[in-house]
Amino acid sequence: MAGKKKSRPVLSALVVLGLVGTSGYLTLELRKQDDQGVTEITNVGVLEGSGGGSKTADKGEETWSRLENPARSVLRGADGQVKAVLTDGARTATLTGPSRTFAEPSSTSSKVSTTDWVRLMPEPWKKGAEKEKWFKDWYAENEGSKKDDIFAVAFQYVAGAKDKKDEQGVVYAGDADFGPLNPNGSEGNDLRLEQSDFYDFLGVPYPFRDGVVGQPESLKAKSIDCSGFMRMVLGYRSRYPLMSSDESGDGLPRTANGMARSKEGVDVLPLVGITPKDRPTGIDQLQPGDLVFFKLDTRTGERLDHVGMVLGYDTEGHLIFVSSREEVNGPTIGDVGGVSRLDGNGYYAKTLRSAKRL
Repeated sequence: MAGKKKSRPVLSALVVLGLVGTSGYLTLELRKQDDQGVTEITNVGVLEGSGGGSKTADKGEETWSRLENPARSVLRGADGQVKAVLTDGARTATLTGPSRTFAEPSSTSSKVSTTDWVRLMPEPWKKGAEKEKWFKDWYAENEGSKKDDIFAVAFQYVAGAKDKKDEQGVVYAGDADFGPLNPNGSEGNDLRLEQSDFYDFLGVPYPFRDGVVGQPESLKAKSIDCSGFMRMVLGYRSRYPLMSSDESGDGLPRTANGMARSKEGVDVLPLVGITPKDRPTGIDQLQPGDLVFFKLDTRTGERLDHVGMVLGYDTEGHLIFVSSREEVNGPTIGDVGGVSRLDGNGYYAKTLRSAKRL
């Protein structure tokens, strides 16, 4: 690395490890205007499950229903509690399971206690798919499962996360940087370089399906910028298809702007513009696991320049997201440089422009 990163305290073993990404140019002056976020307690869609993830005694008492905006199917148990939410055109499914708490005490007082587990289905959901074999098999395997979901994977890259190696000795998880120090940057002004993709973190070439081979840069080892973080969690680790750039291949594009404007998944908060007046108001439509896109800097023109993932509501009722950011130097739900809230009038809440469910 170009410079030694500040050490970040190891999180308590009782806390699940941390999540998602910031693509570039963060404006110090705008953050100085960061207002105290106004609490806007809203229901995350229909997710009112009580946790536990256990099977009902009588499968015949489970019920399916349909909701709109976006179109989705909801599975409830015999007790009426939500067990699964599956959105038409999306592969990410939200299941109710054992309660977990996500926290990052070194950077924020926020804690998210949730029974939501987000997993990737093998096919996009469609109305009536609950009758198809592929879904029955997938749900039987994942109902009530405690194996790592998308959130657990994401938190394997936050402050203090321990290295994990595959059979070839490649470190595929661990405390990640946002990027190497920018030789021309300064605190609050592009301090760290962007453009660190998941294969830069891995330090090994990655062959994309369009024939392009991503070549890691040694300077960016153990680094993932905001979109690289999403590609690591959703693509490399969870096997969602990945494009080699914003233009080539199929699947999740390389940049936050490419992801926001792609046809992948379902637009939960459609992009209508990049100006402050284009800030979406319907954040009650958001669901854990949704990708959220931001316009942080006027220097990026019409491009959206940051992406994160919705984690859920914290214990104070604020809607929290996780992303990889320059200030904390890596994936975080922290408040350094701006609170990680999507409600109220804080820095990120004011710069939110759209959201997508993959």
